[in-house]
Amino acid sequence: MKQSQRIHRRNTKAFTVNPGESQQVEAVYRFHFDVNPTDVVELDARLGDCILHNTLKATSLFQSVCYLSIKALSLIKHPITENQINVVLKPTHMPPFPRYSLDLSEFPRGYGPMRPLELEGLVIAMTRVTHYTQGARFLCTEEKCPCSRGFHHIRVHAPGATESATIRSDFICFLCSSPLREDVKSRVLGDKQLVELVHVKALDVLGVPGPSSLRYQSVTLFLRDELCNSMKIGHVYRVVGIPAHVHQWPNITWSIEACSFQSVTPEYPCKISDNFKALHAASACSPWRFSAIVANSFASSVVPPGLYSTLKLALLLSLVQTEGENPNVHNHLDVLALTNDMIIVDRLMTYSLGLACRGVRHPVNGELFAFLSRDEHGIGTANIHAGSAMLACGGVCLLGDLTCYKRDKMDTLQSVLESRSVTVFIPGKKYGEDVDQQLSFPIHCNFWALADAAAPSKKLLKPDRVILGSVEMGPVAPQVAEAFGLVIQCREAVAHHPLLPMTMHTLRQAISPGEPLYPACMQFTTQDYTELIAYARSLQVKMSPDAEMMIHGYYMASRRVRSDFSQGSSVSVASIQLMVDLAQSHAKLNLRTQVLEEDAVIAVLLFENSITLKHVFFVKIKLLFNGNAGASTLVIPPDAVFPCDLRDLDSLHKRDLTLEDFHQQILHFVYTYAPGAATYIMEE
Repeated sequence: MKQSQRIHRRNTKAFTVNPGESQQVEAVYRFHFDVNPTDVVELDARLGDCILHNTLKATSLFQSVCYLSIKALSLIKHPITENQINVVLKPTHMPPFPRYSLDLSEFPRGYGPMRPLELEGLVIAMTRVTHYTQGARFLCTEEKCPCSRGFHHIRVHAPGATESATIRSDFICFLCSSPLREDVKSRVLGDKQLVELVHVKALDVLGVPGPSSLRYQSVTLFLRDELCNSMKIGHVYRVVGIPAHVHQWPNITWSIEACSFQSVTPEYPCKISDNFKALHAASACSPWRFSAIVANSFASSVVPPGLYSTLKLALLLSLVQTEGENPNVHNHLDVLALTNDMIIVDRLMTYSLGLACRGVRHPVNGELFAFLSRDEHGIGTANIHAGSAMLACGGVCLLGDLTCYKRDKMDTLQSVLESRSVTVFIPGKKYGEDVDQQLSFPIHCNFWALADAAAPSKKLLKPDRVILGSVEMGPVAPQVAEAFGLVIQCREAVAHHPLLPMTMHTLRQAISPGEPLYPACMQFTTQDYTELIAYARSLQVKMSPDAEMMIHGYYMASRRVRSDFSQGSSVSVASIQLMVDLAQSHAKLNLRTQVLEEDAVIAVLLFENSITLKHVFFVKIKLLFNGNAGASTLVIPPDAVFPCDLRDLDSLHKRDLTLEDFHQQILHFVYTYAPGAATYIMEE
């Protein structure tokens, strides 16, 4: 048990005991105790049992001890009464036994003991900070009564009590039964904030593509004084609180008064399956093979191996780059897929969403970021609810088909993708405030989306702006595509009919349900991929000098050859961070702690294809003449990362040779247009 170093008082005068100084007479002196009941039980079993099972009695005991200590040590020079001591007892931990924990998914509620319990929950909404009455002084209206002066009638807030329980006009004197009147000058105010918690399993329902019969009911949590503004929407917390019945006639609401809370970091399996260990050892001869096989075999129950391999790799890199519950990581890797087969790609993204540490599928008719409502507990302030993106904090938010969104939603999405924050406007008149307010909330999740590449573009282009050999990108606006970090065009193998691989896959699933369709790929289960992604996400990687030189050199060279005197360069400064994130994710996926130059090659190839698709037209890079060799051009085909089907060792070897050829082309491109790149590298 310990007493905090100072007496916590919010929106009141701070009281510190300094002998020899004049002290102001106050109605209430607030003492805040952080108590670990387990430690108290070891010292005094009866006192520990009282704290765990009879909070009001324990608070009264602490109040008496504080009063006697102040009086014996003469800490306050003027006379005080025990009623003026307001003790706030806050247990910090609870014993690890079932009777001291509360599961938010269990019903019915409200019939359990009104004593401290421990629970875990996800913050889905919170109000703005308002005021409540910590304590008030009342005087008897009968002048001859001793209670007409002094501090005999002091009322303080108790867990679960409403404002009317502390401040009311029908109190009577306990000596003469005369009415009491409040001494308004002695009223002590504090801060109050309401938070809505729901069981973490509710996220499983949000990630399900179809409707679910499961429902999770939230619970209201009261934060007071020093606990206000300490929780964040979308985060998971372990709370020690006291259940209480809040009486608001004619209703009774079951809520929880928070005593303390801690942020919860989910534990993910930090191990790799034996199959992936064997694959990693067998592919150690090449820095590209392990991630290639992992991506090629990924989601074999949804799409056949070899189909959409570049998109699979991009999704895996995005999963590895998610933040989880790490507040110090702010890297994002958004993916936009352009495809002619919306159903199959949507299934692939939905399957991949289940491997994220937190995955939320956004319904088109729902709120993506945040929305407001009026608080239901009588104070009428604004209640800020989390949308899909805020609930997917540290994970992935699947947007689905972008063509289903209206113009205003797309504009808001573009703004959030660029700033990584959302602004909520709170009209003051509607929610009982004098002025309007704007609150900003960070968005910490990766966004996945898809669009039909075959759909006609909504943007009409003038004939003089059409470039020879150009290809339409689809209905997605260039500004929105530019805001996405990575744009992937899903391509089928040219040698086969576009629908043949998927048709054979579907027929084999229908004819032989439950049997492994691809024995070489089915040895890697979904659990294996979940463990691999969790382990790769936990790795801490460092950039090698060669990787930095290639990324910065390619960035500088691309800005020079893509520059336009009227509009400037089409390669933004944020492109460096995108390529660094891609290279780091590829190194993590290959279970490396250092980013090699080969990882930077994959990052450059993905970025080169992405920046081509981000504009309405494909762009041809024109290079200068190099001596007598003629015109030199950096040729990066759309399927550069997977130039051939990976069927056997020969195909893997062929891919390595092709990537090495691209490697040399990129180096030649860098040395030609950014010869001093090695000396221009800045610390990012």
